[in-house]
Amino acid sequence: MAAATMKMAQVPKAGGDFEIVEREIPNPGAGHVRIKVLACGVCHSDVLTKEGYWPGIQYPRVPGHEVAGVVDEVGAGVTGWTKGQRVGVGWHGGHDNTCLSCRRGDFNNCENMQIAGISYDGGYQQYMLAPVEGLVALPETLNDVEAAPLLCAGVTTFNALRHSGALPSDLVAVQGIGGLGHLGIQFASKFGYNVAAIGRGPENAALAKKLGANLYIDSKATNAAEELQKLGGARVILATAPSSKAMSELINGLGPNGKLVVIGASFDPIEVTPVQLITGARTIQGWASGIPTDSEDTLRFAELTGVRPMIETYPLEKAAEAYARMLSGKAEFRVVLTM
Repeated sequence: MAAATMKMAQVPKAGGDFEIVEREIPNPGAGHVRIKVLACGVCHSDVLTKEGYWPGIQYPRVPGHEVAGVVDEVGAGVTGWTKGQRVGVGWHGGHDNTCLSCRRGDFNNCENMQIAGISYDGGYQQYMLAPVEGLVALPETLNDVEAAPLLCAGVTTFNALRHSGALPSDLVAVQGIGGLGHLGIQFASKFGYNVAAIGRGPENAALAKKLGANLYIDSKATNAAEELQKLGGARVILATAPSSKAMSELINGLGPNGKLVVIGASFDPIEVTPVQLITGARTIQGWASGIPTDSEDTLRFAELTGVRPMIETYPLEKAAEAYARMLSGKAEFRVVLTM
């Protein structure tokens, strides 16, 4: 009997074009499960796999770290996860449990953290293998397509805001109204912050208000930092758009003890003077997504409050088109592959 096969969208080499290929459905090893993938988000960080920016990636590689599906088979020694259970995998795709950070319980900073779609084949395929350390339980009321982006864009914004130090009624600005920002605005609003959304141009004003922003600042028409200072200065600015220049321009918008929380990844430097930081005791902090329990908190909160990503879907066969759509910056706002 011929082995059962599955379809996948793989990157053959750094910078290579997507290929739709068929491979045998793999069996999970010890401590792993096989997931029947039902939806997988297309994230800007998939550029790292597609273009080979992450050191040490082995090719061919299947990207995808916003995975929602069901456990299809469990490997030896797996407890707590059962066949048929709905699960997801986010950016944090596993940790070693033995490095110093893990021994301190700081799994987010594991020295040998695994990333789905980078360390091993991710969700741009019909079936994938994942270590149990990377698994997220999905709540019943969120469908697979809605849940997928919450496992990266969702947990990143939710987790950054809840650890930011901002309290209900504080002025919190969200820079960028895209894949991350449109979720950040919703979470910030549901947390009870006074939310200022910052976008380029007037066209996003109505959407920002609909998502829960109390006010909209057009950074093209006005100086956004000055506008924030008129309101007393921001306790937190969540920088979601990957533009270091835009982030640099906002630092003067921070109030006393204000914090710029950086989640939009870019490679050029943020410019800030020591005086800007010393005045008002301001800080700049980077924030990575979160571990699976953080993702579960995010999903539960979304379930409780109605926060949902805005999504465009594509079939797996159109992975290249979906990826191009995400890169164009024109998607509203997360692109998700369906199997």
